[in-house]
Amino acid sequence: MVSATFRFYEELNDFLARPLRRRAFSYACAPAATAKHMIEALGVPHTEVELILVNGESVGFNHLLADGDRVAVYPKFEALDIQPLLRVRERPLRVVRFIADAHLGGLAPLLRLAGFDTLYDNHYPDADIEALAAAEQRIVLTRDRELLKRRSITHGCYIRTLRPREQLREVFERLDLAGSAQPFRLCLMCNVPLRRIAKEEVGTRAPDGVLERHAQFVTCDVCRRVFWEGTHWQRMRALMDSVAAAPRQSVRT
Repeated sequence: MVSATFRFYEELNDFLARPLRRRAFSYACAPAATAKHMIEALGVPHTEVELILVNGESVGFNHLLADGDRVAVYPKFEALDIQPLLRVRERPLRVVRFIADAHLGGLAPLLRLAGFDTLYDNHYPDADIEALAAAEQRIVLTRDRELLKRRSITHGCYIRTLRPREQLREVFERLDLAGSAQPFRLCLMCNVPLRRIAKEEVGTRAPDGVLERHAQFVTCDVCRRVFWEGTHWQRMRALMDSVAAAPRQSVRT
């Protein structure tokens, strides 16, 4: 029987059974087990892992474990630029795009508000999320760790916080999105680009008095809603500014 000693660091411990957290422990491995197989068998999605050291040497997920190996597993490092963070093995992401699962219905429109193409449908089965993420090179956002263990999902984030605005801050910090945000570019409902329209085109799609108080308008060609820089826009602008300006957490050891 093959047995290896494992040690998980920082937030990866959140996925482990309590007796295994923040300490080295021995664990029996399946025959011909890879590092990925055992890491996920212990409860940690592979998308949360940045670095694996076996006996002090960096290895990939497909590394076969041997009896007596010492395995150290580290989380995504926080103080990295967006492209290195999102580079996975041989395939980098060219554009930052997301797909959010049914648990994140409040986060999806906030990411769209920040200008990030984000698919969301609370009826998506896990298989559809997996297929769309692979076909369109999207980052999977979820509170379901089992979803992130699916083989073809290579880019993903397990969301730890519960409130949508805090979830937005979490994603911004983990993926260093402040420099990539383009607020007010997408429709919050339809996830398609907004376009400017002349005041004359607005017609009855805005309440009485809005045309007199505002000069600039944008619209969504799917839902045909019209938007302008009112008090709601100002609140959303303040949220975007606060998220983009939030100091990043330092790298933890």
